[in-house]
Amino acid sequence: MVKLNLMLLLALLIQTVGVLSRDVSESERAARAAFVQKLLNKRKHLEGKLRLVGGADKYEGNVYIYHAGQWGAVCDDSWDDAAARVVCNAFNKTGVATVGSEFGEAVRKYWMDDVVCQGDETSLAQCIFTGWGSSDCDASEAAGVVCVDKDDYSVPSKQIKEKGAKLLDILDVRTTSLRLAGGRSNLEGRVEIYHNGTWGSICPEGWTIYEALAVCRHLALGHAVQALQTDYFGSSKLVLNGVECEGNETNLFFCRHQQYGKVFCPRENEHVAAVVCSHELADLELDSMVIERTAHLQDVMMFQLQCAMEENCLSKSAYEIQKHNPDWQFETRRLLRFTASSLNKGNADFRPYLPKHLWQWHLCHMHYHSMEVFATFDVLDHTGRRVAEGHKASFCLEDNTCQPGIDKQYSCKNYGDQGISINCSDVYQYNIDCQWVDVTDVAPGDYRFKVSVNPHARVPEQSYHNNAASCQLRLTETYAAVFGCRLERP
Repeated sequence: MVKLNLMLLLALLIQTVGVLSRDVSESERAARAAFVQKLLNKRKHLEGKLRLVGGADKYEGNVYIYHAGQWGAVCDDSWDDAAARVVCNAFNKTGVATVGSEFGEAVRKYWMDDVVCQGDETSLAQCIFTGWGSSDCDASEAAGVVCVDKDDYSVPSKQIKEKGAKLLDILDVRTTSLRLAGGRSNLEGRVEIYHNGTWGSICPEGWTIYEALAVCRHLALGHAVQALQTDYFGSSKLVLNGVECEGNETNLFFCRHQQYGKVFCPRENEHVAAVVCSHELADLELDSMVIERTAHLQDVMMFQLQCAMEENCLSKSAYEIQKHNPDWQFETRRLLRFTASSLNKGNADFRPYLPKHLWQWHLCHMHYHSMEVFATFDVLDHTGRRVAEGHKASFCLEDNTCQPGIDKQYSCKNYGDQGISINCSDVYQYNIDCQWVDVTDVAPGDYRFKVSVNPHARVPEQSYHNNAASCQLRLTETYAAVFGCRLERP
């Protein structure tokens, strides 16, 4: 028997009420109308709800979210512990993220991709993501969580930086060693620490590219290409949990940790922390001075922004206006526009992580997206709460300007290759669609403005501490001033 989804069922019910209205009593019509309304209310109530599938109990599993009458999966691109905290908080718990379809392959379409949370959002839908149903993920990339009682999880990962001790404080570095084991070369393998006469592995929960960077530098192996949670390189006894690095450490022992010795690893399996290193990587550096010089406000009517609206480049209130106001085209939005320039100062080209045949064609703008999110723009209040945000897809990742003696290699014309050559810059001018933040709903005042390129570290780089510009923003009724920018990590 064919299963009808909720939308089709509602349509049939509404049609039935209308067609049979002449053949039924008033009470029957009222009962049917009440039943339809009950289903509509149920759907409204479910919007944004979460459930976990495939785990041993209801507190672990792949994450599914309800939207537009359907359940859909969440892709693990950029999925981390901050997002897991948002999910687990719905169960009054804390927890950690899992990736790679840990609890089985995704059985429904992906509703969300490139989810980026701060960790204090009240729902997953409040986090940044690429838009409902926009995803390049296959069934093996489902995001999941393991939720545990807050009392059991002695130091939540968000607090490691404040409460966790440095490894240097508990280990005698004169008798402690670090190595990679099980790899096909000396540039890859599971990470093992030698202490008290024993080699042991690191719990993979929360293991990111920033911890991998510290490992590669520690071993003089260059820079991190991948941070892996895997058993591909074998496994050994877990001796360390909750490692958290800033990403600019020269030594893993400068990083903080949660437990050493007898560790609590929320997901007990054969997976351990592993890395892949390389001596040649790109390194983008954002030009903060360009942002300060070019930032300005512009009021634009919505009929001029229709292509940008298709790419989810305006704030939520714009889409509410479009839904409810028949003359929405003549409403205006206030945009904080600016130019962003990124120089590749590394020793390898910066290339999109997706192969060319997977680039997405956007008909309205008549261009290909090689990375769904190349840059993010956030306006934050004095508490760090995001009050406005924007994002920029890399529809044209190319060599716009190069240093003297360097020939341009990448050009987007005629479906050309995309990338940024060594010593060349990719420049997004302020007059390009989506090169803005919609600040229509932001009250005048002083804020922090943060611009980040390659914000999810989807493309490996030598360093990420020059990928974001954190600036002061003064917003008034008539103008915006951006000043005091400093470079930091996204």
